[in-house]
Amino acid sequence: MVYARSLTALGLVAGYALDAALGDPRRGHPVALFGRAAHALERRVWADSRARGAAYAATCVGAAAGLGALAQAATRHRPAGRVVVTALATWTVLGGRGLAAEGEAMAVRLEAGDVPAARQRLGHLCGRDASGLDEKGLARAATESIAENTSDAVVAPLLWGAVAGLPGLFGYRALNTLDAMVGHRTPRFARFGWAAARGDDLANLLPARAGALATALCARVVGGRPGRSVRVWRRDARRHPSPNAGQIEAAFAGALDVRLGGVNSYGGRVEDRGTLGDGPAPDATDVRRAVRLSRAVGLAALVLAAGLAR
Repeated sequence: MVYARSLTALGLVAGYALDAALGDPRRGHPVALFGRAAHALERRVWADSRARGAAYAATCVGAAAGLGALAQAATRHRPAGRVVVTALATWTVLGGRGLAAEGEAMAVRLEAGDVPAARQRLGHLCGRDASGLDEKGLARAATESIAENTSDAVVAPLLWGAVAGLPGLFGYRALNTLDAMVGHRTPRFARFGWAAARGDDLANLLPARAGALATALCARVVGGRPGRSVRVWRRDARRHPSPNAGQIEAAFAGALDVRLGGVNSYGGRVEDRGTLGDGPAPDATDVRRAVRLSRAVGLAALVLAAGLAR
């Protein structure tokens, strides 16, 4: 058992290093391939039904987790193969380098005062309507997206890989991708996407809180105070409509000493996400600080995942 744990830990560390060095695979990205297959299936089986949506989500996530289970079984007696496969799987499901690159790209445009370019770039980070956002609004959107995606694209996959191996890595990324595809409360997906959205909430319940704690512990990296981050996290996370995104966004607000949250628009749908933090609205400098904090939280999550690996 200890030997298997060390192999998983080595694979997670190697995969994290690959993501940090190379970023997302440029061609034939497995997550993109999964997304195309899931979209094709959704077009064939869609119905305005929670039951149909639950079956769809179970099929997609089950197929991904099953592929991971097969890969794990195939490498059971091949230590080097287990490390390599775990490393490659971790690399493909993590998004830390890409997230940092997009955050820095937003900071460059905001520092140059190029609001139109920043509005166009925001779509790489989130699905928020950017047409009416000024520099402060764009900086806030970028900072919130960096925080949320640090949990979804770095902390959660590492922890799921640690406790559930390859099936955990593949299954979590499949579920998180489905949530992004069909989990929105649009007329088409309000019922069909319910299971994917609630499943993603459950899968991120502990990782989001672990990410918030790691954010507080890493606050000094950006000149913040751990105590303030914890205070804002405990006080304000519940103001956010998401049971998970609010955790790490509030912790980021406290660590950076900025004010996040407020009214957002998504495809014409307006949502009030409450106020997180006590400081001023973030600016381009704070976006860069958020990137540094995200990287530090990712490293902390890696250490935790390596210690938990099974």
